[in-house]
Amino acid sequence: MSLHAQDDPQLRAAQEERLRAVWKPPSGWFFRWTDVNNNRIGVWYTLTAFGFMLFAGVLALVMRTQLAVPDNDLVSANTFNQLFTLHGSMMMFLFAVPMFEAVSIILLPQLLGARDLPFPRLSAFGYWSFLLGGVFVGGSIFFNAAPDGGWFMYPPLTTRTDLSGLGADIWMLGLSFIEVSSVAAAVELIVGVLKCRPPGMRLNLMPLYAWYILVVAVMILFAFPPLIAGDLLFEMERLLGWPFFDAAKGGDPLLWQHLFWIFGHPEVYIVFLPSIALFAMMIPTFAQRHLLGYPWIVLAAVGTAFLSFGLWVHHMFATGLPKISLAFFSAASEAVAIPTGVQIFAFIATLWAGKVKWSVPLLYASGSLAVFVIGGLTGVMVAIAPFDWQAHDTYFIVAHLHYVLIGGTLLPLFGGLYFYWPLITGKKLSDRLGRIAFWIMFVGVNLSFFPMHLSGLEGMPRRVFTYPADLNIGWLNLASTAGAYLFATGVLVLVVDLALSPTRQKAPRNPWNAGTLEWLAHPDDEDWGIRSVPLIESRYPIWDQKDFVAKVDEGRFFLPDAEEGRRETIITSVLDAKPVSVIRLGTPSVKPMMTAVALGAVFILTTYHLYLLSALSGVVTLACVLWWLWDTAEIPEKPEKPIGHGITLPLYISGPAAPGWWAMFITMMADATAFSGLVFGYYFYWTIHPDFGAGFDGPGAYWPIVTLLLSLASWAATVAARGIHARGAVLPARALLVAGAVAAIASLATGLRCLDGLDPKANVYPAIVWVLVIWTLVHAAIGTIMQLYTLARSLAGRMTPTHDADLRNITVYQHFFALTALVAYLTIGLFPEAGL
Repeated sequence: MSLHAQDDPQLRAAQEERLRAVWKPPSGWFFRWTDVNNNRIGVWYTLTAFGFMLFAGVLALVMRTQLAVPDNDLVSANTFNQLFTLHGSMMMFLFAVPMFEAVSIILLPQLLGARDLPFPRLSAFGYWSFLLGGVFVGGSIFFNAAPDGGWFMYPPLTTRTDLSGLGADIWMLGLSFIEVSSVAAAVELIVGVLKCRPPGMRLNLMPLYAWYILVVAVMILFAFPPLIAGDLLFEMERLLGWPFFDAAKGGDPLLWQHLFWIFGHPEVYIVFLPSIALFAMMIPTFAQRHLLGYPWIVLAAVGTAFLSFGLWVHHMFATGLPKISLAFFSAASEAVAIPTGVQIFAFIATLWAGKVKWSVPLLYASGSLAVFVIGGLTGVMVAIAPFDWQAHDTYFIVAHLHYVLIGGTLLPLFGGLYFYWPLITGKKLSDRLGRIAFWIMFVGVNLSFFPMHLSGLEGMPRRVFTYPADLNIGWLNLASTAGAYLFATGVLVLVVDLALSPTRQKAPRNPWNAGTLEWLAHPDDEDWGIRSVPLIESRYPIWDQKDFVAKVDEGRFFLPDAEEGRRETIITSVLDAKPVSVIRLGTPSVKPMMTAVALGAVFILTTYHLYLLSALSGVVTLACVLWWLWDTAEIPEKPEKPIGHGITLPLYISGPAAPGWWAMFITMMADATAFSGLVFGYYFYWTIHPDFGAGFDGPGAYWPIVTLLLSLASWAATVAARGIHARGAVLPARALLVAGAVAAIASLATGLRCLDGLDPKANVYPAIVWVLVIWTLVHAAIGTIMQLYTLARSLAGRMTPTHDADLRNITVYQHFFALTALVAYLTIGLFPEAGL
């Protein structure tokens, strides 16, 4: 197609009609819920997370009412424990992280000039998992079964079933299910940023929002899996009696704190950086100029992410750590202020250098920075160990946490809501109501949380449901309660503004005169998103590229048609965004929903100790996954297609250039991080117990080495199959896949021999050995299923030497499985010496 082919109005109309037919939502109320279009999934995601936030806010108001006056008896101690546990858990797990993922699912495709993210069905699966897990956890309070051990669930009080009820299992298994959805969303966002950028959008031309989301999604891969590993140990102690945190049997509750806070502190920056990303989009728009210090901001974001993983121990200063540890983590906690300051000063400099147009979104951005800076200053205070010893577990920490989270997450999100509402709905929110809501919330947050610094220093501990009058802090608590209700009033004004939005007139296109790609959206836009995928030459193409909007609208760029009747977008190279292929996207399907329901049943039934039904649900989940995957990586009806301007791209690619390969690699990085948490636990016990393993006949070296060799044989067979299959030797490749599966099945039998004579209930040493072996054997079983699945694909004619994405993708899995087996079996076979 030439540049001027779109001068024909009839041709344009025909192309738009084909796009409309492809992207229209399913008919019928139920089938609309099976749609996987990023806009609809993102909107459902956002509304659900917003609903959970409002519910958690109501729980907070009940708590503040209880604490308004001394010796109050509005709620009991047990109910109060459930309230504060559920409030914190929902705000962190059901609002902060899901909200950023939801907003990104909406914005990223439009920011990147893509028709959709590469795995829209994965986004749908993540949403349904999030919804089911959130309802399960949040609804528990209506049955007096909510968790009551705090959002951090410290053992041993929470691992002892005689001291904590079903709520601990609901928290652990329900949130583990939600963590699966978070990792799924992270995979989608990383691959989307790396592989779905428009031609010409090199890494140094990406919108800063995309950079921030890439950094945060990578953080999720390294932060959430250690918590998943901790959840596994936690539930095995509760359900099976394996003593990972029982000091009487060699366990240690501090292991949970390490695993939890390796997640917990990066979590603060996981929810903060997306808000900074919103600033990075709003501030250039309202300054009407390019953002100053672009490379420094990118480096600062990466630096913040890196440093955030070195801060977790500052939550453990009061646990009796060595002084050198206190010094190191105290210094790291203070150092993280440097990259944060770089970002904030770059934004201030941009406003200073531009012609600022004050608006409601910018008002929220400015106010949130003020609140966040106060939280950052108190954060520097508690990073100093002697001060932390005094303020630890007091309301000073509560004040610090809420200043950081409200200033760094909630208020910026409200600003982003006012900024992007015209993009999502075509309607602007009210400036008048927006300003009223902001000032009510700004006064409310300071009135609520600033007095907590004083009450904390006066000695009020956290997590108490009442306090005596002679502490003389009743007036401080009453002020905090009044501030909480004032803040809630501001949120209510915002909700009213949202509710009135449908009655307002359509806003003009790009009402803020922004320069980035997402504002190509039209108030009357169709479901296909961007009209044609553009060629990018600037960070702000709407401002800098001549007639850019008109050329996009007229289909003068790439992929302006859907002539084969398929949903498609362009895949580009990672570094320089050169066009690589055209990817055909997932269509509306019930499969993601059914898979999420089946997997959710596994977690929920396990909570109630219905193990047989849980196992059956696991089988159903596996069947749903295979059913889902069977239609992916399809062989196209033709090898390539033109995308415009004389460029022709393949319709099928495999290996490192393909998004599926990247998805497998990223997923396995998360898996390897979770496994490293378990290995960390093994060596943690070995380090703190000089007699670790003494008195037990360990697995020895023989069976671990035999099992390792069988595992490596399975890996080698898969790698060899990939190589000779690519050269056209299909039958030998199939034989190698069978041999690999046989070796993996044999490793299951020999791996169980490693556990002979080890009672996991007796001591932490046999328990952690069991966990490492079971983890590795489960991965061997999954690898076997993958090998047989790929064999079936080959026999069915769905995989050929040219179309071999399945074989290349499972080879990536096998690489990680081989590394897992190597570490696990050498660890249990050679360390400690008692195991020899």
